[in-house]
Amino acid sequence: QVQLVESGGGYVQAGGSLRLSCAASGPTYSMGMGWFRQAPGKEREFVAAIAWRGGSTYYADSVKGRFTISRDNAKNTMVLQMSSLKPEDTAIYYCAADRGYNPTLVLSASDYHYWGRGTQVTVSS
Repeated sequence: QVQLVESGGGYVQAGGSLRLSCAASGPTYSMGMGWFRQAPGKEREFVAAIAWRGGSTYYADSVKGRFTISRDNAKNTMVLQMSSLKPEDTAIYYCAADRGYNPTLVLSASDYHYWGRGTQVTVSS
């Protein structure tokens, strides 16, 4: 069982930056990991994913070029660096991890097994 805890959310003006972190309670070196977000009244949506090996990443079109996902397997952490933030980025951001050893990047929420409780990001215009 792995527990995930997000941190780093907050309030920022449009154009600003935030750095979200996800800390795992156990080893995640074999797990694909990702970030999702959910805005009020909307469904949870994919933001970014990173493979368990090789460093492959994938981003939603809406954040491509502005967000960067990374991980540190030695520290069991994952980071989402967000820049050029827009009001439409306002949401609760969740980190997630799959069951491990997935041969492909995991992009669907239904394929993730472990979830954090989320951290609020609010971007003002």
